[in-house]
Amino acid sequence: MDTSVKIFSGTASNYLAEKIAKSYGKPLGDLSILKFSDGEFQPVFNESIRGDYVFLVQATFSPSDNLMELLMMIDAARRASAGYITAVIPYFGFARQDRKDKPRVAIASKLVANLLTTAGANRVMTMDLHAPQIQGFFDIPVDHLDSSAIFIPYIEKLKIDKLTFAAPDVGSTNRVREVAKYFEADMVICDKQRKRANEIASMTVIGDVTGRNIVLIDDICDTAGTLCKSAAILKEKGALSVRAFCTHPVLSGKAYENIQNSVLEELVVCDTIPLKQECDKIKVLSTGDLFAVAIRNTFENKSISSLFIHSHRK
Repeated sequence: MDTSVKIFSGTASNYLAEKIAKSYGKPLGDLSILKFSDGEFQPVFNESIRGDYVFLVQATFSPSDNLMELLMMIDAARRASAGYITAVIPYFGFARQDRKDKPRVAIASKLVANLLTTAGANRVMTMDLHAPQIQGFFDIPVDHLDSSAIFIPYIEKLKIDKLTFAAPDVGSTNRVREVAKYFEADMVICDKQRKRANEIASMTVIGDVTGRNIVLIDDICDTAGTLCKSAAILKEKGALSVRAFCTHPVLSGKAYENIQNSVLEELVVCDTIPLKQECDKIKVLSTGDLFAVAIRNTFENKSISSLFIHSHRK
């Protein structure tokens, strides 16, 4: 057992951190989050971490308390003389604000990168950033894991014939192309035009889907509006079936209702964010084993390239 490796969890991701620690082969570290009556909180390590490799698991989905809690955990670990601090962030919040797409707006993902570094993180481990170039916002190493390592085995077990992959928007094209290349399958693109955030004005399908079984792939499912509209249009264009794979189930607003009432066969997601309610069409796959292997390889200074899709290409 790696006695100098200690895995701790914030409040938001305790359910996942327990899976990661179990897969790694050691108990979750003893950390308390003290709560004050006004809502303020204080992370406290209840064991020595001096000189240890500390992995702090916390996704930073809404509310922003989750991000603040992670920053304070990092600060506490640094002040407790941890040897090396890795922030394990299954879902990197604010990643959709990665550029100035209109005047006078913040680039929040760059701000978060600065905050994590300033707090004292030596390394960041995350999965399926909304924009891969966010890695460049950091001046510390970033291990950017790929959910295709989890989704591809599931798709293979389905044994779908006449398979075609679809990108629900142009931004997902590269991600979908990699998976389509692995399966030696065709891909199509759903080109959308937005009126405003979370509201689609129009959508066009680029490519032929007639008589095909479609697999949509995206990184985030928020209101599920894009996903459900894409699925409906693909069916209208002659698709035999449509199912979707999305890494991060943000699922806000009427997302669960939209998915349940959609033409989707199923929506397969990862457990980077916990589901708020049950839904017959949603299946959750765990990232626990993948993060555990990445943590072990990081500690042992081994490559993590074997965890990526290009290492398993047919």
